[in-house]
Amino acid sequence: RQVVVPLPDLRGREQILKVHMRKVPVSSDVEPLTIARGTPGFSGADLANLVNEAALFAARGNSREVQMQDFERAKDKIMMGAERRSMIMSDDEKKLTAYHEAGHAIVGLSVPEHDPVHKVTIIPRGRALGVTMFLPETDRYSHSKSSLESRLASLYGGRVAEELIFGDDKVTTGASNDIQRATQLARDMV
Repeated sequence: RQVVVPLPDLRGREQILKVHMRKVPVSSDVEPLTIARGTPGFSGADLANLVNEAALFAARGNSREVQMQDFERAKDKIMMGAERRSMIMSDDEKKLTAYHEAGHAIVGLSVPEHDPVHKVTIIPRGRALGVTMFLPETDRYSHSKSSLESRLASLYGGRVAEELIFGDDKVTTGASNDIQRATQLARDMV
């Protein structure tokens, strides 16, 4: 016999967050429903980690309560990777990264059935020099062909922006992960 334990939906994530938030002093500005909306695909363990990371950010800031901004920073760390502010980038690399990330965002805003842009950063995170983050407005259990094609287009938006602005001879390896993800998505569609 198999027991399927799916990832929690919006209400489930909200309830799980409330359980874990009981263990930490939370500010009155914290809204579990808002946090739950911004964490689609998170498991119960991911949500517990989110609360712990937020508490660590609050403690590092000498705050007695965990505030909404601490949860935002924790969510960004979990979803996009840890900030690497100490990484030294030249002005040319920063400019190229900015155009690359803007390309993802502009294409994402221009194509049909694409998730809204949530955040764009050129602060290096994890292994990436910059990140464009899209978040769905609701939980999704299936995707239309149009939405998948839109996601493919936005994945290539950064590479195309580099080529349009800097020319074909200045295109970098910055799009390698985007191309890998687009290739995997295309294979999955087939």
